[in-house]
Amino acid sequence: MPASPTARPEPAAIVVGAGLSGLVAAAELVDAGKRVLIVDQEPEASLGGQAHWSFGGLFLIDSPEQRRMGVRDSLDLARQDWDGTAGFDRDEDEWGRKWADAYLDFAAGEKRAWLHQKGVRFFPIVGWAERGGYNAIGHGNSVPRFHITWGTGPGVLAPFIARVKAGEAAGLVEFKHRHRVDELIVEGGAVVGVRGAILAPDAAGRGESSNRDVVGEFDLRAPAVIVASGGIGGNHDLVRQAWPERLGTPPEHMLSGVPAHVDGRMLGISEQAGARLVNGDRMWHYTEGITNWDPIWPMHGIRILPGPSSLWFDASGKRMPVPLFPGFDTLGTLEHIQTTGHEHTWFVLTQKIIEKEFALSGSEQNPDLTGKDFKLLAERLGSGATGPVEAFKEHGADFVVADTLDELLEGMRALSPEVELDTANVEREIVARDREVDNEFSKDLQLTAVRGARKYRGDKLIRVATPHRILDPKAGPLIAVKLHILTRKSLGGIQTNLDAQALDAEGTPVPGLYAVGEAAGFGGGGVHGYRALEGTFLGGCLFTGRTAGRAVARG
Repeated sequence: MPASPTARPEPAAIVVGAGLSGLVAAAELVDAGKRVLIVDQEPEASLGGQAHWSFGGLFLIDSPEQRRMGVRDSLDLARQDWDGTAGFDRDEDEWGRKWADAYLDFAAGEKRAWLHQKGVRFFPIVGWAERGGYNAIGHGNSVPRFHITWGTGPGVLAPFIARVKAGEAAGLVEFKHRHRVDELIVEGGAVVGVRGAILAPDAAGRGESSNRDVVGEFDLRAPAVIVASGGIGGNHDLVRQAWPERLGTPPEHMLSGVPAHVDGRMLGISEQAGARLVNGDRMWHYTEGITNWDPIWPMHGIRILPGPSSLWFDASGKRMPVPLFPGFDTLGTLEHIQTTGHEHTWFVLTQKIIEKEFALSGSEQNPDLTGKDFKLLAERLGSGATGPVEAFKEHGADFVVADTLDELLEGMRALSPEVELDTANVEREIVARDREVDNEFSKDLQLTAVRGARKYRGDKLIRVATPHRILDPKAGPLIAVKLHILTRKSLGGIQTNLDAQALDAEGTPVPGLYAVGEAAGFGGGGVHGYRALEGTFLGGCLFTGRTAGRAVARG
């Protein structure tokens, strides 16, 4: 039967998920003049997904921003860091390695120019996150590579949302919000569409939990389906189910660094359609999580992006071992914490440290960078902590502020009465560390690391406090912060080839099925291996989304 005159032609692709990777794929299809249908279970308010909430950090190699800060970087050095961090050692890593090589070339090549052409700009001081602290071929970034987007996560999203919205106005894009995919339609061995439930309208704001009330069904067809649904970080049951033995016992209590809709549903659905899931036991969770005093989603936690000066103690009051200093090895720290028998740890610091070294992850926690507000930015670069940091210090449930060490220790005990805190050892460690400050040389490797960090101009300017005695009254008050494990990213997922095509158990592309972003382990089912270099999550969404969109457009 011929189509009615008003019927729309079949789209070239259906994108499942309206986050960054899905929007990038859709934008590429729009650029190629192709029709695309975007389905997402959340209301329109959550367009952009997790990326909206991010700090907007992007991994670049040998950028103009690095060179202006006196940083000498190279593709060879970055590859050395990536390989030492990833630790690829499985047959399943074949495609992850290939994606890593391709992504490194992208980050050292056209990535910045491609984004710059779209209007993306960067804060001039490059951050140095996930430093490692081991030998030259071990984990971590050898040089600063964390480029903060001017506009943070929304700034990364903006050009792609604008392009897709322009495509919608031109009749090339159709959004289907509140459409939950429950099945990939497979006919003749090929994925030819999606089927699922239409959910009731919901006025939930961005990131808030929405209802799951079913009011209808849908069946949508296209020759290509791009899965861009994210990972499992909002589903703590799936996180615990996938938790690897090497990281110890799964935590009973975790905070969520992502909204509840990051539920991992599409991974199992894709597997049922023939896709191969790999490296599900590889994951990235933070150890510096604090309870959000003004939450948006359930169990909402915020990550502290710390400078290196805070003293870090386990729940019982033992100082964390070398090189598990703030900002050095996230998963190494997580592994150690899970051997202690307790799930929380403590930062002990001063007002002087918090003013210089505490940044909070999230676009909403950085109104100066997110809102491109130069007046607020001047306050960040001046004296005092940022407004959001001071708000957490005042209202946050995990903060203890005191004028004396005895008062601080008493506050810590009151905050966690279920764990016996060895206050005598905490005091002994602080006093001993303070004696080391009198000389510019020291056997305390954390102090050595702090002094080394300050040799980088960017850290000296805005990220690392001048070494001082923790118990110096002029640096006070004293502050203790109770830290929790914070779920964030899946490092495994749907295995894909370099065209972002989903592969089956034999390594053959599943016709019509593509996967991007976190759902694809940011490429190949595990581009990061066991650990990640900071700034590569958003970049992985950009790169895989671009790859899939162009591959589908080529046909």
